[in-house]
Amino acid sequence: METIGAHFTLLDWGVVVVHLALTTWVGHLLSGKQATIKEFFLAGRRLPWPAVCGSIIATEISALTFIGVPAMVFAAGGDFTYLQWALGSVLARVLVAWFLVDRYYGEGIYSPYDYMAQRLGPGVKGFSTALFFLGSILGQSVRLLVTALILRTVTDLPFVWCILLITAFAVAWTWLGGMTTVIWTDVMQFALFVFSGLLAMGWLAASVDGGFAGILQAAGEAGKLRVLDLRTDPALEFTLWVALLAMPFQNLAAFGTDQLNAQRMLCCRTPGEAKRAILWSSVSQVVTLLMLFVGAGLFVYYQQHPPTEAVAARWAESKDAVFPVWITTVLPPGLTGLVLAGAFAAAISSLDSVLTALTQASLSLAGRLREGMDQVRVVRESRLLVAAWGVALALCAMGLDAMREGTNLISLAFGMVAYTYGPLLGVLLLALSPWKVRMGGIWAGFVLSVALTLYVRPDVYWIFENRGLASKEALEAFRPDLVYAWLYPITCGIMVFCGWASSKGKTAWSRSG
Repeated sequence: METIGAHFTLLDWGVVVVHLALTTWVGHLLSGKQATIKEFFLAGRRLPWPAVCGSIIATEISALTFIGVPAMVFAAGGDFTYLQWALGSVLARVLVAWFLVDRYYGEGIYSPYDYMAQRLGPGVKGFSTALFFLGSILGQSVRLLVTALILRTVTDLPFVWCILLITAFAVAWTWLGGMTTVIWTDVMQFALFVFSGLLAMGWLAASVDGGFAGILQAAGEAGKLRVLDLRTDPALEFTLWVALLAMPFQNLAAFGTDQLNAQRMLCCRTPGEAKRAILWSSVSQVVTLLMLFVGAGLFVYYQQHPPTEAVAARWAESKDAVFPVWITTVLPPGLTGLVLAGAFAAAISSLDSVLTALTQASLSLAGRLREGMDQVRVVRESRLLVAAWGVALALCAMGLDAMREGTNLISLAFGMVAYTYGPLLGVLLLALSPWKVRMGGIWAGFVLSVALTLYVRPDVYWIFENRGLASKEALEAFRPDLVYAWLYPITCGIMVFCGWASSKGKTAWSRSG
């Protein structure tokens, strides 16, 4: 049986290599000399806001949207209900621009954790930074997993080797020039990403009966175009109530407390430009809509063009591979390489973004970003930390691949950050409050939040089942019917309550904190 990788020709490889090399060269030219830590991590705070806006969008959508969203629509029972989450995303950006940007710029900080520490005490910086480390490794390793899935599709290499190769390239790209390189390469990848999505949509429309109108009709008849879900079942993921009541908390945490996104806002020249960058990044939802239509187009295409044995075999291996498999087997040589080059580059761009953010937070926690430090030495140390965090991401991605068991990549990515986003947002809200919060209250909120997340999320249940400690039936009976998205507001509320209680002197931890 012919493999999927056999369709990826030397011409395609040439296009991928040329694109990555060209992007690397242009990014390096634009980066300038990164001689100081402010230049390396904040691009000297001199970047134009449209570039920062494009970088925010590129980081948000990445290859996860490119691969995961079409697969979600294509799957049995899949539809457009994921689009409801855009409501929470846009609302959160408005709140971040309104309440946080001026505060962050006014303090002259490198990260949100610096702000939290200034308001709540130095112990909070280590705590919040550690939460960021944990959340980034758990959440961003899913992006690495997606990129490895694409490489696996076109090379048939073992999955572990795919993860290691992508990690090595992301580390090398980050070494080249710090945040300036990251921002400008993000912009270039975003442009190719959108072009690739439009190309795929046009090709799908030209390949099915009735064109784009035919896709709308056939997908609509199959229920694929449903957008609103008004059901109130707390176990359901993509409902209007989750979008309005839970996802604003997730997005507030993502844009207000996650260094991956906050770092970009801090690269603008002024607070006003940072606000424009975050608000205009809401157009990312248009890209999400495009990829939803690509998923509908794939559904109709394979209804009219049944998959070959090789394609069906790859689907059986990973349901998320439907779009990269279609690209590899349907598009002509050259175009296949160009579209997948966009996916590769977008993914690597997102990975070098998180590597930069993790490294900056590490140095800040170690006190290496203070005035008077040996700038050249700190930049050299930062490159070593980039490599170390790359190894950590690769190891976590390997573990998640074993655990996900058919879980859609979108759900996996959002679910993994449920461990930290609620507590982190809670700490930020406490920093904005007038209360004198004690560390004991923050630790209590964290312990309770993680315990609840472990109870709701399937991860610990998978470990118990695979080690033979309990049967699948017993574990399913014990686990509550609550989708992970509700953990964002609940754990945020737990953290705020515990912090408030500690400030009132009514609990044991307030006396010891």
